[in-house]
Amino acid sequence: MILYGSTTSPYVRRIRLLLTEIEHEFVNLDIFSGPGRDILRAKNPTLKVPMLEDGELMIYDSRVIFRYLCKKFQQPSLTWEQENLLTLIDAANDSFVQLLILSRSNIEFDPEVLVFRLQSERLENLLWLLNEEVENGSFEDWDYLSISLYCLVDWVDFRELADLEAYPALVDFWHKHKNTINVEATDPRM
Repeated sequence: MILYGSTTSPYVRRIRLLLTEIEHEFVNLDIFSGPGRDILRAKNPTLKVPMLEDGELMIYDSRVIFRYLCKKFQQPSLTWEQENLLTLIDAANDSFVQLLILSRSNIEFDPEVLVFRLQSERLENLLWLLNEEVENGSFEDWDYLSISLYCLVDWVDFRELADLEAYPALVDFWHKHKNTINVEATDPRM
């Protein structure tokens, strides 16, 4: 198996953490230019990472890759409640990615502009809900769901996208797992 992605992507990082005990090759790509962009174009019509190549099969998207790996290695799938929690994590990730792209495109944040207003409202709601779910024990096990939440929170810190101090359970969760096996090895800061 070959996992294609970027070391700075929270979506790629969650699959890298999931695959730590499974033999695979990781191909780090610069997805914005050069040979990395060419590989991305040739292998994935969505032009997004991660993507997993297993023989003749190419799987796109972290969520689909997770489902594929669960089936391949006969691991339990997520419950509907867990699927909903993963949707919250993915929605927050997507909003933060959009804000990062807008910033890197030199589009200045303006809370009155619709795209910024909607993303800010969405993130405030999602972070509050995720903080509450951590408090309620929904992320006690170190599994794909917790890995995904950790990758989100750590990426937000890495990219300096938000001050998370208003969400103490999320911050505590993040600090608790900083030294979890293989987390340091996949740190985007390295």
